[in-house]
Amino acid sequence: MATTQLQRMDFSQRANALTAADFDAYWMPFTGNRQYKSDPRLIVGAQGCYYTAADGRQIFDSLSGLWCASFGHGRSEIADAIAHAARELDYAPPFQFAHPLAFELASRIKALTPTGMDHVFFTNSGSESADTAIKIARAYWQKRGATQKTRLIGRAKGYHGVNVGGTSIGGIEANQKHFGDLLATEHLPHTLLDDNRFSRGIPEHGAELADALEDQIAAHGADNVAAVMVEPMSGSAGVIVPPKGYLRRLRAICDRHDVLLIFDEVLTGFGRTGASFGAELFGVTPDVMTLAKNLTNGAVPMGAVVVNDDIYRTFMNADLPEYQVEFAHGYTYSAHPLACAAGLAALDIYERDNMVERAAALAPYFEEQVHGLRGLAHVADIRNLGLAAAIEIETVDGEPGKRPWQISMAAWQRGIYLRFGGNTIQLGPQYVCEREQIDSLCNVLEEIVPGVD
Repeated sequence: MATTQLQRMDFSQRANALTAADFDAYWMPFTGNRQYKSDPRLIVGAQGCYYTAADGRQIFDSLSGLWCASFGHGRSEIADAIAHAARELDYAPPFQFAHPLAFELASRIKALTPTGMDHVFFTNSGSESADTAIKIARAYWQKRGATQKTRLIGRAKGYHGVNVGGTSIGGIEANQKHFGDLLATEHLPHTLLDDNRFSRGIPEHGAELADALEDQIAAHGADNVAAVMVEPMSGSAGVIVPPKGYLRRLRAICDRHDVLLIFDEVLTGFGRTGASFGAELFGVTPDVMTLAKNLTNGAVPMGAVVVNDDIYRTFMNADLPEYQVEFAHGYTYSAHPLACAAGLAALDIYERDNMVERAAALAPYFEEQVHGLRGLAHVADIRNLGLAAAIEIETVDGEPGKRPWQISMAAWQRGIYLRFGGNTIQLGPQYVCEREQIDSLCNVLEEIVPGVD
């Protein structure tokens, strides 16, 4: 079909025009391509809390896309801002030149993040933010003269995107095992404990697991450790919430040994936990913070790394001519005009519509309904924080992902987009959804979860 004819079609018409060759051409990410292409699940529209499937059905979005469209789909304010930017300034080079929206958005982010987190470096995704944070941490110590401080420490079951640095410091084995040796990193034990099964919100047990950081620093020497990187809440591994006091202990240990603490707030940032950031909820300020997802409400790819003044000034005070680059890093699309426009419009919505307060107000009801699924066949655990929850499913036939995949496919047939990962199904509804939609979601899960093999 001619390109001009395709351009006049809407998404539904284009879905119907796809050929077997079209399906074969696209290598889909994090997808069982063979199964999907034998039974495609095409999405052709989105509005509010719902997707529209190619067959016309309305599909409830139970994960805000991929945790990234939390303010609701189809926000006209964001679409208009993107369109205006595309007409006025479609692209501007970010190296040695800039456009005004980049500075405006950085200032808006600075005003929202914890006190002292004052400087913003833009990327295009959470994965890029993670790798940028790693490079900032290592370069910081180089500029401080501590050239041996290069070692990185992550946490088992942690997720920091899929680039080389983030994959290495992340702790999800399935994301690492196919790639051989990447960056040399160490990993703290995860905090997923049997004693905390079916905890509501922040679990009671396991703060002492943070003390493993003392052991790892002692093993390698504080003079060799650059940074520790963790999520305030591990989302992709199945909503693993740190125990009370755990993050405070990590902060204290990092301070004691002069090690940077990096919070990956790609998922938790901008309201998901019922607070603006995980740092705020847990009362712990990191040295470096990574952001993405809800920064633009998912409308345009964008990420950011926010650092404290000491880190920024260390780079700015380098003994170099002023015209020389202080940090040899960046991306062609850093602070892209369309992304910045989307970010500014998204933050307008975030503040004007009190998105954090909406999420916090809905969270107790969400918690109650999700934990009402306890006792169903195959349910091994339920974990939640704010508007995030995971239901751990008992493994069958040595395949931890089999039942969650079956549940997700059954949910799609019942009008729900349901994320599955590992041995869990994951829930992260949009902040603008209503109690009735939470009820409907949990009623469907109550019916389909016990019915899988």
